[in-house]
Amino acid sequence: MNKLAPADLMSLEQYARERPVFRARVLEHKRARQVAVGPHATWCFEDRLTVQYQVQEMLRTERIFEPAGILDELGAYNPLIPDGNNWKVTLLIEFADPAERVRELARLKGIEDRCWVEVAGHGRVFAVADEDLERENAEKTSAVHFLRFELAVATVASLKAGAELALGIDHENYRHQVSVVSGAVRAALIADLS
Repeated sequence: MNKLAPADLMSLEQYARERPVFRARVLEHKRARQVAVGPHATWCFEDRLTVQYQVQEMLRTERIFEPAGILDELGAYNPLIPDGNNWKVTLLIEFADPAERVRELARLKGIEDRCWVEVAGHGRVFAVADEDLERENAEKTSAVHFLRFELAVATVASLKAGAELALGIDHENYRHQVSVVSGAVRAALIADLS
């Protein structure tokens, strides 16, 4: 998938005008790219459009319009775009109650390293997590992690040929898996692989 360049972005003024329609389009697009893995983890599969939205929102929020600042944002967010043989995922760990969130994030240290994908006939592929910076400390893990799943050519071929796909987390305090057999999510994930 092509990385974003400054020419792919809207100016702050254009984005202000087009944001309601663009935002609605992206949120609809994201619905087909999210998978709940158990009751407290959501995987958001990123692509060029979801990353463009994140960059546009950051430029808007921070009022960044200088070329150097725009390049800095692209440098930070472009690594979240899959490159054709991998998936890039934002892992969200969600607990509504603040006290429960603090307690559970302490219990879930290392969860980002226990996330996996598996295509039938191939072994589990565990995530490479948080390549940009460490997101956990001595007390707890973060509620947000960035994951990369590198897929072998044979694995991609099997998936495209219809093999079953499972996603999961195998952490001592959080074990859940889901099958992605058909539908919009599966189609979106296959489209990310060239």
